[in-house]
Amino acid sequence: MRKWATAIADKRFEKATEPSVHQLRLFVVLSEELHFRRAATRLFITQSALSQQIRDLEQRLGVKLFERTSRAVALTAAGRALLPDARAAVDAVTRVRRMADAQARQLSDQLVAGTIGAEAAMPHTRAVLRQLLDQHPRMTLRVVSLNFADHLAALVRQEVDVMFLRPPVPAGIEVRHLATEPRVACLSADDPLAALPSVSLAQLAGRPVVAMPAEVPRVWWDFWAVDPRPDGSTVRYGPVATDMEALLHAVAEGEAMCFLPAAARDLFPRPGIRYVDVTDLTPCSAALAWLAERRDEPAIAAVREAARAVLGR
Repeated sequence: MRKWATAIADKRFEKATEPSVHQLRLFVVLSEELHFRRAATRLFITQSALSQQIRDLEQRLGVKLFERTSRAVALTAAGRALLPDARAAVDAVTRVRRMADAQARQLSDQLVAGTIGAEAAMPHTRAVLRQLLDQHPRMTLRVVSLNFADHLAALVRQEVDVMFLRPPVPAGIEVRHLATEPRVACLSADDPLAALPSVSLAQLAGRPVVAMPAEVPRVWWDFWAVDPRPDGSTVRYGPVATDMEALLHAVAEGEAMCFLPAAARDLFPRPGIRYVDVTDLTPCSAALAWLAERRDEPAIAAVREAARAVLGR
């Protein structure tokens, strides 16, 4: 009996000392930020909760992962050695979860459609989704709004099945063109050019453009920043904005400018900003996008067919 009790106690101890995937995820994020407050903000938890979880993880692993001082946080040698495997474990579990969610949606006739900016309110988006539900009344549809930083990543990670977005897109993503419209300059109301009926790209030279997070594919932001300009000059960037509100705030404060679809005039009127036509700027398009490898899955094929029917009308 004593041997059995000892064996059970050993098993319980072994289980208790295993790190959780959640703790490994916290470890990875803190190793990237090397700052408890920034990491806690990114993880949407309190700084004290993060500190406690990291301490618990170190106890479970039996090694110190971080050197902490009042001014800095640094990975220890053990932390640096364990980081690649911790990141791989977190990525593997995340992929399994996303694939399971995607399969569950496929089997249950569900579709998750992502949108960026005001695409959910655009006539072409509403027409496609209305057509989809008319053709498939039993389908469950969920529409989610995503920001600049993650809208293309969410499609690649299969957190959404399709995206209503503004091209260009990186390789591996297919699109169905839905609409075309001009791009306009979004300027601070205090900018002298904001009082003009139209401007040229040459007149806008030298003005900083709102920057995007590093996760945003370069091909996408180069187009929207018009970088390089037609004369070959490169763009000077201002503050980083992750979503539309942050972008418009940066413009209103005079920190930078940006280019947006002409529909922004009606969809995003704000104090302190002006929209001005650009005489020599190419137009932009709106599109339905999906992963090329998933194009023939039933739900995605259904929304593609709905888009084809709408455009056919």
